Amino acid sequence: MPYLYSYYGNPSGSHSVSRQARDAVEDARQRMALHLGCDPGELIFTSGGTESDNLAIMGVAKSRPGKVLCSAFEHRGVLAPCGEVGATLINIDHNGLVDMEHLKSLLDGEVSLVSVMLVNNEVGTVQPISAIAEMIKTYAPQAVLHTDAVQAAAWMDVASVTSDVGMISVSGHKVGGPKGVGALVIRDGTPYAPLLRGGSHERSRRPGTHNVAGIVGMAAAFDAAAKVRGLEHRRVLELRDYFWELLSTIPGIHETAPDRSTKVPGILSVYFDSLDQQDLLVLLDEQGVCASGGSACSSGAIQPSHVLIAMGYSVTESRGAVRFSLGHTTTREEVVHAADVVRSAVAQLRGDLR
Repeated sequence: MPYLYSYYGNPSGSHSVSRQARDAVEDARQRMALHLGCDPGELIFTSGGTESDNLAIMGVAKSRPGKVLCSAFEHRGVLAPCGEVGATLINIDHNGLVDMEHLKSLLDGEVSLVSVMLVNNEVGTVQPISAIAEMIKTYAPQAVLHTDAVQAAAWMDVASVTSDVGMISVSGHKVGGPKGVGALVIRDGTPYAPLLRGGSHERSRRPGTHNVAGIVGMAAAFDAAAKVRGLEHRRVLELRDYFWELLSTIPGIHETAPDRSTKVPGILSVYFDSLDQQDLLVLLDEQGVCASGGSACSSGAIQPSHVLIAMGYSVTESRGAVRFSLGHTTTREEVVHAADVVRSAVAQLRGDLR
């Protein structure tokens, strides 16, 4: 709040108010660099995960010719720019993990960039990013590895698992910080051409006046998350498993990527036989349960989840899929309430209520 009300200067200026803002940005950069395992000069601030992903994909593609690979169930912030550069999709298995043999078959001397998210945002599976980095080093050592770590930061020590990753995208709001701010790590020596033109901000890699309050808030959120990560991981894991225990008694419910040992605690993805997700989501929302389904296209029509389709689920199964998210504010009472609401809504839609 002080950087909205008192220290409101442009950090690129030279007077005292600007210097206060600049000091805050550079302090935040130092702290974010610790959380992401990079040098402060390797980190640039962005408007969020989508911009970070776009800068990573297009920045490398513009600076170095070659083939681009990305996993088939990336966030749209990666899939869209990868589609523009003609990327080849890496297969995903039914458990929501990258098909390592397929990736190996795609790697050769012509590959310039590989993008695999650290944690999938719909089903919560954690990708073996260290093993992927090692495979790239062996079969395509010239390629840059990028990971979208937006969904991972609240649950994992990103720095400890991404030391061999060339580019890392994160976002503030996924760890409880402000919306509209993010960061991108670009390791020194990584080929990169900036997409925006303007001033010399962020060492000329991303021009534009800094969102000082957002940057300060993001760093504070990462600090806070790191302090409680272990305890919150265990607490939310127990809540997630208890939630599934309550939901599992509903006839025709299935957990996607059911091996929970490969997933972060904060996501439970399920699908219901013979139910349309939109009908269910409306009833849940009316009772204060905020869940999500597939991605909405520009027309507003709900499309089957590309994530579940990539994992081998049918269109029908995908249309019955719902994602529930749990976090640091979630309580046991809320989980019980949500399970009761889901059970009642499913019964209503199936005509089981008398």
